[in-house]
Amino acid sequence: MNTNFRMKAIEKRAFSELMNLSAQELEKLNASWVIADAKPGFPCRVSLQEAEIGERVLLVPFRHHDVNSPYRASGPIYVREHAEQAELDVNEIPEILTARLLSIRAYNHQHSMVHAEILQGAELASGIRQQFLKAEVSYIQIHNANRGCFNCSVYRA
Repeated sequence: MNTNFRMKAIEKRAFSELMNLSAQELEKLNASWVIADAKPGFPCRVSLQEAEIGERVLLVPFRHHDVNSPYRASGPIYVREHAEQAELDVNEIPEILTARLLSIRAYNHQHSMVHAEILQGAELASGIRQQFLKAEVSYIQIHNANRGCFNCSVYRA
């Protein structure tokens, strides 16, 4: 069973129209610009990097599990104003995940959750591989355990 994996960030183009909206226009979409005042604390879901203190980030609701399933889900995420799209290598884990308490959620082909667990970021690679040993697992989503915010998706490589 292939347990190699690739993490996938949210596509930058999903936010291109939002980047030039006024504060009033963003407010109508329940979004706003905020200034990162701690590091870590503002993980970008496009670059999969922490925002620097003083950096402007977009706080926006995002449907991270846009599927026809009871597990359809959305939540708040940060996107750095000048984020570069993350392109990770096979089995590469971005630094923003290694020091956090994480929730990994495994889904089948019908987009139903078949397993979930909480683990430390240092254990993430092992946790992903354990899930991909199960044939029923199609993909995984990684969330911050404490606040529950979505980070990225994981697929077999």
